[in-house]
Amino acid sequence: MDVRMMDAMSEDMMTVPGMDTMDMGLLQACLDACAACEQACAVCSTQMMDCAPACANCADMCNTMMRALLRMQGLTPASMMAMLDACIAMCQTCEDMCLPHAEMSEVCRMCAQACRACIDACQALKESMAV
Repeated sequence: MDVRMMDAMSEDMMTVPGMDTMDMGLLQACLDACAACEQACAVCSTQMMDCAPACANCADMCNTMMRALLRMQGLTPASMMAMLDACIAMCQTCEDMCLPHAEMSEVCRMCAQACRACIDACQALKESMAV
């Protein structure tokens, strides 16, 4: 996302109680991690592995998380925390399902890594909001 869009989002958030202190760098990192995870999970969901359903669900969750974060209007701190928790949980499930295949499937290995990065980014954003 470019700087102008991040600045506009930052201005919008200043009007939402509880969102005015959000770290825009952590928001950007979360968006980037969700995008990477969505792509990796979408590819992994096409594999003939038992992790495919979890990967498809995770891709959908990451996409939803990104759309909500980019829109920002209508989000409250509580709803954003719930969405971050849901994204973390879905990524954890997907990572857990892909890890057993990671040694035999490069796609599953990359998917599990993308899930871990998304979990870490969402957790960091969540922690920054709890202050």
